[in-house]
Amino acid sequence: MPQAARPTSSIDTEVATSGPHLAELLTASEGEISRIMQICNACRYCEGFCAVFPAMTRRLEFGKSDVHYLANLCHNCGACLYACQYAPPHEFAVNVPQAMARVRVRTYQDYAWPAAFGQLYERAGLTVAVALAGGLALFMALAIAMKGRLLHEPLAGNFYAVFPHNMLALVFGATFLFAVLALTIGVVKFWRDVSPAREADSAPLKAASARARLPAVAESASDIARMKYLDGGHGEGCNEDDDAFTHWRRRFHQMTLYGFLLCFASTSVATLYHYVFKLSAPYAFTSAPVILGTVGGLGLIVGPAGLLWLNHRRGDERSDPSQKALDRGFILLLLLVSATGLALLVLRDTSYMALWLAVHLGCVMALFLTLPYGKFAHGIFRAAALIKFNIEKRMPSRIALGSD
Repeated sequence: MPQAARPTSSIDTEVATSGPHLAELLTASEGEISRIMQICNACRYCEGFCAVFPAMTRRLEFGKSDVHYLANLCHNCGACLYACQYAPPHEFAVNVPQAMARVRVRTYQDYAWPAAFGQLYERAGLTVAVALAGGLALFMALAIAMKGRLLHEPLAGNFYAVFPHNMLALVFGATFLFAVLALTIGVVKFWRDVSPAREADSAPLKAASARARLPAVAESASDIARMKYLDGGHGEGCNEDDDAFTHWRRRFHQMTLYGFLLCFASTSVATLYHYVFKLSAPYAFTSAPVILGTVGGLGLIVGPAGLLWLNHRRGDERSDPSQKALDRGFILLLLLVSATGLALLVLRDTSYMALWLAVHLGCVMALFLTLPYGKFAHGIFRAAALIKFNIEKRMPSRIALGSD
């Protein structure tokens, strides 16, 4: 049985990993995952709970890339903590969800692009989210006030009478594309580190890996769409702090995901209307962009509100308390974007339209600016980890891809 001694140094202190093939150094938090995984590998009681434990069993040692991979594969459902006989107050102090959470946010910082922006993960909290959204909304309102009046005669919902279409498309399009680029570069760096090329791989093994990619991506998409690993591994849902099971965390995540996708679809369809069919906004309440945006907006109110409620109720034993501000900042921005968007839809034919447009655009810009450096990143990194897992499990059991 592995030694139970826990690292006592700070989170930035490097500790040597065990094993002849692991010459790299781990931080104390990464070393804690390595220690815990060796205990779990000897026990294996939780092997069927989620993807983390089958991935763990393919490894005898846990280097930095393995730790980063497993940390992002963890969905923090809590099942393993409440089932574990070695959980605190046992002297082994095995707490998988908390150890994974502490490393997970550090991976977002380490793989951030540009690298100097990685520190924003420590600052993109609740206060920053509110201040940024409020500041940008105020800037938009002042720009409108300098051009005309915030309160005006009804404009029949014509937003472009307030801000020209081309200006909005340029500013918000460029900001969104930068967010996509930053996230893409970050996750590509992460993928290369957790799945390094192996010169010793045989041609048949490389061919098997190539054949596994397409079905692995398809299975990962299905896992994400169903939120498979938020079922607690037993189909009863995540654990609450009182050890009761609930599906609400899974449902609120699904409402948030599908609400976001519907809002994105609404914007995409509106873009198609404008550039292809030469149909300019405003669109009728029965049009596809409005219906998609309304349904998506409602999902982005119910889902984030539920996640905010669960986050407030969650205890510290299976999470990293220092990340709560990061979590709540992103959730609040989603709520603000959806709430102000629906309010703008209701008030678009009134004299308050310009004011609400300024508020809504300020919230949207704040969301776009923090997208690569906030909690949204966890979905992107987790998707990459799931793809790696679904490729890996299709390989011969004696092979641990990306691990020495």
